[in-house]
Amino acid sequence: MTGSACIATYRCYDDKADFHKKAQGIAVGLTVGSWTDLPEARKAEMEKHLGRVVSVTVHEPENAAPGERYADLQIAYPDVNFSRDIPALLVTVFGKLSMDGRIKLLDIDFSSSFASAFPGPKFGIAGVRKQLGIERRPLLMSIFKSVIGHDLANLREQFYRQALGGVDLVKDDEILFENPLTPLERRVEICMEAARLAEAETGQKLLYAVNLSGPTSQLAHNAKKAINAGANALLFNVLAYGYDVLHELSSDPDISVPIAAHPAMAGAFYPSPHYGIAAPLLLGKLMRLSGADLVLFPSPYGSVVMPKEENLAVQAALIDPALPVHTSFPVPSAGIHPGLVPLIIRDFGQDVVVNAGGGIHGHPLGTAAGGQAFRQAIEAALAGISLPDAAAQPGSEALKAALDSWGYKE
Repeated sequence: MTGSACIATYRCYDDKADFHKKAQGIAVGLTVGSWTDLPEARKAEMEKHLGRVVSVTVHEPENAAPGERYADLQIAYPDVNFSRDIPALLVTVFGKLSMDGRIKLLDIDFSSSFASAFPGPKFGIAGVRKQLGIERRPLLMSIFKSVIGHDLANLREQFYRQALGGVDLVKDDEILFENPLTPLERRVEICMEAARLAEAETGQKLLYAVNLSGPTSQLAHNAKKAINAGANALLFNVLAYGYDVLHELSSDPDISVPIAAHPAMAGAFYPSPHYGIAAPLLLGKLMRLSGADLVLFPSPYGSVVMPKEENLAVQAALIDPALPVHTSFPVPSAGIHPGLVPLIIRDFGQDVVVNAGGGIHGHPLGTAAGGQAFRQAIEAALAGISLPDAAAQPGSEALKAALDSWGYKE
């Protein structure tokens, strides 16, 4: 095979299969379709299109129970076979193969030619930090909660209370869609007005990630409407719409705000060891290549748990220098409260967004105190002070109340 290629890595489970033969069948079947039956002249013509088996690593554990024998297969797919877009690549490497028994797509190594078609995140970690004027510490994001059925006045008040707590970003709930009570442009206007009022008191800038929704054909138009109304960030349910839609939005020069990718629908793809697409590819590489500036994914600590090893692999994909685009902010989410902040910083470092919903709104002293408790926890963790010691200091009532409610882990 000549020319550049993207390399897909699979994990295939089978108690009896000849995995080398299986890999060769995939390489041929997903590219030229047939090889041994072709005349020699035709083979020479089709050579550049033929998939190639890169490696086959068989794992046969001793005393293995039925179903535990597997192999990791690497197959190279010539770039000449598909257009430079993610749907074409995914259909090539995993379209019909995803229905062929117990096989999971673990990774894709993009060729430099393929990756060059994607500018990636417009802002990335450094750009989001610049927008907020925060160079080092972890960022704090809060989530609107109980917003369906609320009118603009209620939404504005909830936003204002979150902003007073010292959060750096506020995001819509992913299920807050266009509706008569809180239409997109008015929602942006009243929330950004609340942001300005809070900034006058706290001196702190923040980003409001408004949920971008509607028919696919209207998304770019809706994004620009939101930006014209004052929106300074967007939230997008990428997997419901597709990576290519995110790529189009992030590449649009008139959509000049950071985009946060929500992981809605991800549970249909990554949790099974035998089927689907691995989380580091699904929520890491592909989100970043498509242009997500921030990527939400389940944390290893909270209510929607992803194993820690997988979490760190997602983070690694979002910041891997081998991918020639800006890095994306990792946002481990779900069930986060102030007592978990030391763990988050220990595991993810300072380039992380601490994201909380109930951990802010459910604070016993109110929403603003919820944000303050997180900020106090972040400051303590960065200073190497235990949370109980920090909570005992004057002015740390918010943190103390949070620890009394949820406890802490260090």
